[in-house]
Amino acid sequence: MPTSKEFAIRLEDRPGTLATLTRALTEKGVNILGFQSTPIEGKNSQVRFVVDNPALAKGVLDLEHMIYKENEVAMVRVPHQPGGLARAASQLGDANINIDYGYCGVEVNTNTPLVIFGVAEAVRAANILDKVAAAA
Repeated sequence: MPTSKEFAIRLEDRPGTLATLTRALTEKGVNILGFQSTPIEGKNSQVRFVVDNPALAKGVLDLEHMIYKENEVAMVRVPHQPGGLARAASQLGDANINIDYGYCGVEVNTNTPLVIFGVAEAVRAANILDKVAAAA
């Protein structure tokens, strides 16, 4: 799979903030493929997500006056069976690519599990992961 844009947003950790964000995306027809939320310092959460239409999502975030970062991430289709994640992680490790973070999602048309990796070398990682997926 090619790389994809990921959006990272710091949200205030209070009821309704995630609902506001996701509702705005939904109203414009943006589909979230992968999502992660992690508590960070203070009363905040770090929200990361990958969508089916990054350009449209960016427009929505701008309209909502959200402060966000865009990152390039590597994604791989992982068969839903034992060892899929291990193969992908091993190949990145063997290539000396450090995985800074990861989370899961689902491919739009096939409902195939996706693993999204935040790495420094997203394009190189995606090329390696394509070989892993082809061998599966």
